[in-house]
Amino acid sequence: MSAPAPLNDSARDAPARLRMRTAFDACTLLIFAALAGCATTSDHAVAGHTLTTEERWQLALHSQDRPGVRVNVMKPSAQPMPLATPRTALPLTWNLQGKSLSIDDYFQRQPMMALLIAKDGEIVFERYQFGLTAEHRFLSNSMAKSITGLGMGLARADGFIPSFDALAQTYLPQLTGTAYGETTLQNLMNMASGVKYEETYKPGDDHGKFRLAANRVGVVLGAKAFNVREAPQGTRFHYASIETSLIGAVLQTATRESLARYLEPRLWQAIGAEGTATWFLDGAGLENAAGGVRALPRDYLRLGIVLANDGQRPDTGKQVIPREFLLDSTDWHRVAAAFRPRNPSSYYGYSNYFWLENSRARRFMLLGIHGQAIFVDPAHRLVMVHLAASEHAKVGEGTMGNERAALWRAVVQHYGKW
Repeated sequence: MSAPAPLNDSARDAPARLRMRTAFDACTLLIFAALAGCATTSDHAVAGHTLTTEERWQLALHSQDRPGVRVNVMKPSAQPMPLATPRTALPLTWNLQGKSLSIDDYFQRQPMMALLIAKDGEIVFERYQFGLTAEHRFLSNSMAKSITGLGMGLARADGFIPSFDALAQTYLPQLTGTAYGETTLQNLMNMASGVKYEETYKPGDDHGKFRLAANRVGVVLGAKAFNVREAPQGTRFHYASIETSLIGAVLQTATRESLARYLEPRLWQAIGAEGTATWFLDGAGLENAAGGVRALPRDYLRLGIVLANDGQRPDTGKQVIPREFLLDSTDWHRVAAAFRPRNPSSYYGYSNYFWLENSRARRFMLLGIHGQAIFVDPAHRLVMVHLAASEHAKVGEGTMGNERAALWRAVVQHYGKW
């Protein structure tokens, strides 16, 4: 089966991105330039962060539907998970580099679109900025990788993929004899193929080359161009979105359904989503497994709440996500040394498209470029949804990386110990 390349606007090569801006900016950036000066919709609104041109562009990409872009739909649940909202503010402060900061300060300092925090299934904080509200659907970026990973756990439980030790070429025979074809599904899910591939989000990187090739010939054939294994598979973590794209093609082949159709009843409706989610498609109708979901912020929160409850929906008691698969994916004690926090190639651990916190307690994250994140602390039943429009694809290249980490630590410490 040949599956073409997914969309990922933030990682688009420079010429393609320029063409998109030419067609899209005329009305969108004017709208968001005006919105940039708006107060938040919260009762605790502050003036907010003043957006740069690049941040306005990211805001438009993440928070506005785009006419003409094809999507598959995941319909909401007939019985949404209720989310109680207390009326009191969250008195949260923390110290960073000698300064005492609050959430108000964070919204002043960073291009935040939305921040939601839940404790024990209740919303304890919710705020929006730049004229956005709870009714807007926000782009996931690579948080979608974790959703794709959950799809693999469900597909194994359903018997569609009996073992993650199978080689990718078992499901994608066009890759037979290639480096990616001879990589196990598990190693693709850990981004541990060992295949040479550089993803820097800058013009000319391998990710841009893959997208150009895959848009012509499809994901599977496009992957054949990357056929140099520079490290034994399973021995190192090396971030490469191409590997999630291949897993998306594997899922479609194994289940004989699109990702959206397969996950709609098993995950999206099962978590009690209240809104429709869309998943961007490429020219041949394959979802962007690596980064193309758009959903309501409270539904991202509902997903986090289910994850914080070890895969169980708390209001119904139904086990949505196989518990052992989720523990294998989110407990760094269960993963090999090369994928634990503080491994040679990453401060965080990584397993099945989840990022693993460097903490004694089990904490993990769904992360996307430009500031998209869901933080989960199962011990305290804490979830934080962080939706931003950072001008940096890798937020560690600016101030958001450290400040976001400090905010999350403050949330945890407000309710318990780090």
